[in-house]
Amino acid sequence: MVARPQLVAAAALLAALAGTLSAQRYRLPEGPQVGIRWPPPDLGDGTFVHCKLMYTSSVREPNGMGWGTDYPYAGVNLTTRVSELTRTPVSLDGSGDPNYWVVRLTDEALFRCPFVMGSDVGTAYFSPAEAAGLRAYLLKGGFLWVDDFWGTAAWEQWAGEIHKALPEYKIVDVPASHPIRRTFFNVAEIPQVTSINMWRSTRRTSERGAESANVDFRMIADEHGRILVLMSHNTDLGDSWEREGEDREFFELFSPRGYAVGINVVLYVLTH
Repeated sequence: MVARPQLVAAAALLAALAGTLSAQRYRLPEGPQVGIRWPPPDLGDGTFVHCKLMYTSSVREPNGMGWGTDYPYAGVNLTTRVSELTRTPVSLDGSGDPNYWVVRLTDEALFRCPFVMGSDVGTAYFSPAEAAGLRAYLLKGGFLWVDDFWGTAAWEQWAGEIHKALPEYKIVDVPASHPIRRTFFNVAEIPQVTSINMWRSTRRTSERGAESANVDFRMIADEHGRILVLMSHNTDLGDSWEREGEDREFFELFSPRGYAVGINVVLYVLTH
């Protein structure tokens, strides 16, 4: 049985999101064309802020856009819902909208980001300096969540790159009993979310057919059990946030469950 506060929060989530559906009728722009926002020197003010990982792609994946995939509205919308459904203070700009920043693994500002998100990482390549920067960030208390990469080739590419940064650590499945699954919402199963265009054209959720039929929810944790890297493979949770207002059916099927995972992760990161 889900606790009563979670039922109230879930109802509030649906009400808050439903109000956006009439406001957005066309696909939002995505990627660097929106404009890259580099973090300011005073980034670390104690509020939650979403940082997007910029990396170099060495290969291409179908329907992928490299580091700019789901940027910036997945992060903007997730931050908005965190502020609405929890008491977490979030970083706002002068207009009262959520801040969102882009960081590279060699940027000093990386160490002021409490939460870094990477998308389409099955195309990523890390130089020795980038791998060293990522390692330092994670071992000093940082957190990286990678999402929206599909199939065996993308997984092997990503596993090889993260191994450069954390060669002594193992990638394991997130246990069903792990606190990250119940920090705020009870999430027994990670939903498989496909891109909105894939859903509209095929009504399927697996973007690589049988090869990506099952969602992988994996992690790298330190010796104390703190998650350093979280990996949602064979699902595009970012689209459940980014495209919340573009299609009612897509929203109802994917956004509440996608936000449940996202809010759990944010609260876990801020309390561990």
